[in-house]
Amino acid sequence: MKRLMSIGVILVASLLAAACGTSSSSSSGSGGGSSSGASGVLTIDNESGSLWTCNFNPYNLSDISYSFGPVYEPLVFVNTLQNAQATPWLASSWTYGNGNKTLTFTIRSGVKWSDGKPMTAADVVYSFNLLKKNKALDINAVWSVLSSVTQKGSNQVVMTFQAPATNYFYYIADQVAIVPQHIWSKVADPVKYPDTKPVGTGAFTTSCTAQNITYTANPHYYVPGEPKLKTVNYPAFTSNDTANTYLANGQAQWGSQFIPSIQKFYLSKSPANHYWFPPVANVSMFINLKNPILGNVAVRQAMSYAIDKQRASTIGEYGYEPASNQSGVVTPTFSSWLDTSQAAAYGSNYAYSPAKAISILKAAGYTKGSDGIMAKGGQKLSFSIINNGGFSDWVAAVNVLQADLKAVGIQVTPKNMAAPAYEAALYDGNYQLAYGSETGGPTPYYELRQWLDSANTAAIGQPAGSNFERYSNSATDALINSYGATASTTAQHAIVSKLEAVMLKDVPVIPVTESVDWYQYSTASFKGWVTQSDPYAQPAAYSYPDWGQLLMKVGPK
Repeated sequence: MKRLMSIGVILVASLLAAACGTSSSSSSGSGGGSSSGASGVLTIDNESGSLWTCNFNPYNLSDISYSFGPVYEPLVFVNTLQNAQATPWLASSWTYGNGNKTLTFTIRSGVKWSDGKPMTAADVVYSFNLLKKNKALDINAVWSVLSSVTQKGSNQVVMTFQAPATNYFYYIADQVAIVPQHIWSKVADPVKYPDTKPVGTGAFTTSCTAQNITYTANPHYYVPGEPKLKTVNYPAFTSNDTANTYLANGQAQWGSQFIPSIQKFYLSKSPANHYWFPPVANVSMFINLKNPILGNVAVRQAMSYAIDKQRASTIGEYGYEPASNQSGVVTPTFSSWLDTSQAAAYGSNYAYSPAKAISILKAAGYTKGSDGIMAKGGQKLSFSIINNGGFSDWVAAVNVLQADLKAVGIQVTPKNMAAPAYEAALYDGNYQLAYGSETGGPTPYYELRQWLDSANTAAIGQPAGSNFERYSNSATDALINSYGATASTTAQHAIVSKLEAVMLKDVPVIPVTESVDWYQYSTASFKGWVTQSDPYAQPAAYSYPDWGQLLMKVGPK
């Protein structure tokens, strides 16, 4: 189930301390690696909502989670679950200079593309300049802060920023896939390029049918002894129920989806079955701010008060995903960042209150008609909400939203769509309301930036990297950009507090439940899994590039 779509503080001090590139079992070694000892067949169970399109473009939001990590790799791995710990990947080391306005990566030697050609610093430079040339590929708007990316010597790449921007290390080092220049330079339109036969540097190569993606160990992978798995199967499932039964029956060993009554349905089937659901971001109701009625902040504020987020959690998610708050800060993961004092001024962070919602609408001039729908000037508060119809928990949660909003005079009609159509409508802004989630990052700043940074959005009809609601405010942009200019944790907390204030006042997005990494795993035949005591990566199969780390470490017992 590809739940998350786009993507602690990364302190200047910690980055500089890591500048020499400490090694780890997933990244040490250069050249000469071999997976000849790889064995075993592991199956992933992750309900996708449709059959596979067999597209693997790592710069396309619809395709990125199927290739980025095990096939295409970034420069550095930044672990959200371990206080943004950074370890080498394609870069062996990195260092800041010029008052944190330059970032120089030393590129690992001995790495080859899966077609046998060497990967070089020139490929890294090409990949970043490809994003500059094609804005639609720049999912995280790295070129809103970069001024140049150039090669230095034979094995270094120098990133120059317009201003100090240490907060962009996560996006630049961890969230940009490196692609081969000798292939991509011949692509006529990289934005529309399906990349059906990807050539990467990763631990796996891939082949695909509509029913199954097969990942096969790269026999020439540069990390000695990795991957440990020979084959990974990723079958397509169009509904939760079918996928859950497949997992519970032991036909798959790694699950990444919502399972109702997980104790009875899954854990009881085998003592080797386990799960862990760490909260990392939010599942939200996106509001198309280009809609003139939804552009009225009073309507959005009323909606947030009207939604019983706890009931959406209980009914839609069986309580596995906790209720969210309007500030957008995921708790308990990031509790220290939540500004409770300012949230208290907004009804305890928009605590459920239908009466408050109705009073806001009445004060804004809306009155309830004989049909029970609030209207003003002949314009009814009646909207459609798009959703991924294959996600049974999201469907149930949206039904809660529909009932809650109806109670205050707002009519919402769900449109449960197949995954490809849903994603296209969401990214292009062709919707009124939408239910969905994004990736977040190592602190609340990253999800707030995804929602609020105008650099992340696009005109209606053009794909946005995030900021699907099309929010734009120059003062908010300045706040977002100021985060990377300071190494002070106190100052960064103050900036995030001000971004929370934007969420409370403007309500551009309504967080409903916290988005967890859905993660089920079997230790019957395989070892090396992510665990709560060893959270070496985000553990969901849709968490990129983290799942590439997991697939390198997991192997047969």
